[in-house]
Amino acid sequence: MTISARTVERVLRALRRALMVVFGIPILLGIVMSVVDSYRRRGKKPKPFPVTPPRTIDIADGTVTTYTYGKDLYADMLAAIEGAQKQVLFETYIWKGDAVGERFKAALGAAAERGVEVYCIYDGFANLVVSPRFKRFPATMKVLRYPVYGAGWRFFDLRRYGRDHRKILVVDDSEGYVGGYNVGSSYETEWRDTHVRITGPGVWDLTRAFADFWNLNRRHPIRANERPLLLETSSTWEPRIRFQRNLPRLWMFPIRSMYLEAINRSSRNVWMTHAYFIPDQDFVDALKDAARRGVDVRLLVPLKSNHIVADWISRGYFAQLLTAGVRIFRFRDAMVHAKTSTIDGSWTTVGTANVDRLSLQGNYEINVEIIDAAMAEVMEEIFRKDESHSLELTIGEWEARDLHRKFTENILAPLRPLL
Repeated sequence: MTISARTVERVLRALRRALMVVFGIPILLGIVMSVVDSYRRRGKKPKPFPVTPPRTIDIADGTVTTYTYGKDLYADMLAAIEGAQKQVLFETYIWKGDAVGERFKAALGAAAERGVEVYCIYDGFANLVVSPRFKRFPATMKVLRYPVYGAGWRFFDLRRYGRDHRKILVVDDSEGYVGGYNVGSSYETEWRDTHVRITGPGVWDLTRAFADFWNLNRRHPIRANERPLLLETSSTWEPRIRFQRNLPRLWMFPIRSMYLEAINRSSRNVWMTHAYFIPDQDFVDALKDAARRGVDVRLLVPLKSNHIVADWISRGYFAQLLTAGVRIFRFRDAMVHAKTSTIDGSWTTVGTANVDRLSLQGNYEINVEIIDAAMAEVMEEIFRKDESHSLELTIGEWEARDLHRKFTENILAPLRPLL
C-alpha cells in the first residue's frame, strides 16, 4: 500500500502541532515566569542568614576545611594565590566582572608577573554578559575560554554540548579548593554555598582533574597560552578522599552512580542540600526506598532560588517524596547554592554537581567524596544550622496548595528531561 504525499504532510503537520503543545507552551510559560520573576527581584537584597565558621579536620597526612560563607572562602583563596611560588590553576563557571572578580583577576595577574605559572579556565556561555574588557587578560596568563558552542560541524554529537560547570583552585600542588562557589560580589555575602579546601595527598587528584580538562579542550597547540599542561608530581593515593568527574566528551558520568550507591547503602541518615533538585525517577526511587526502610532522609532546597522555573519543576517530585517519608526543608531569605550530602555519619560529598539532568548527564562537573567520620560530623552540623533557618514542608501543606499551583506544575512537567 502506498502512502500519498498529502497523507505524509498531514501526519507531519499533526506531529509539529503536538510538539508545539507539549514543549512550546511550557517553554513560553517558563520564559514569561522568568521575566516576571526577574522584574520582581529588582533592587531586592537577601536578608542575613546563619553560617557555620570554617572548620578544619585532619585526614591522614592532610586536612579538609569547610566554608559556608563567601567572604571567608575568598579571603583564603586570594591569600593562597598571593602566596603562590610555582603554579596556580584556576577554573570557574561564572567569573563576574565586578569588584570581587577584579580582585581575583588582579591577584592572578600579579602572580603571573612575578613568574608563577598561571592557568585559568572559564565558561564562555556563563560569562556572555560579562564585559569584553574584563575578559582581556595579560599575556603572562594562560587562559582557556571554554567555547559557547563547541560542537562545530558535529551538530548531533551530544558529547560536545556540556558546559564547564566546575569550580577549582589549586596552588603549588599543596592546597586545592572545590565546591559550589562561583566568583562574584553577590556570592561573597548574599548566597549560602559550600566549598572545601584540601591539603595533603588529596590535592594531587584535583591537579590532575584540571590538567586533564585543559589538555582535552585546548584548541591551539601552537599557541603558548594553550600548550599541554604536563604534570611532574607523582601520585600518592589517599583512599578516604576521592574525586568523581563527569566528562561529557568521554561520555563518563560517575557522580550520579556515586550518589545512588551511597543512598542505596544508607542505614541511618541521608541529608542532602541542593540548589536545584530535578532528579530522574531512579534517583527519586532510591530516596523513597531509603526512607521506607527507616533511614532519616532529609532534603534541603531554596524556598526561592534564582531560577524560578527550576523551583516549579522540582516541586513535581515532592508528593512522592513526602508520601514515602522524606522530609523537605526550604531555606528562606537567601539563595542556598550548595551541592552537598552526608550519609550515615561517615560519607560526605561536596562539589559542583546539582541533582538534575544538566549536571548528572550533561555538564563537566567535579565532586569530592570523603569517607571520614569527623568530616561527616562537620557536615551534619552545617546541615542542622541551615535547617534551623528553613521551613519544613508537610504533606498536609503540600496537598492543600492552590489549584493554579498544581496546574502550573503539570504544564511545566515536560521540561524536566531538559533541565
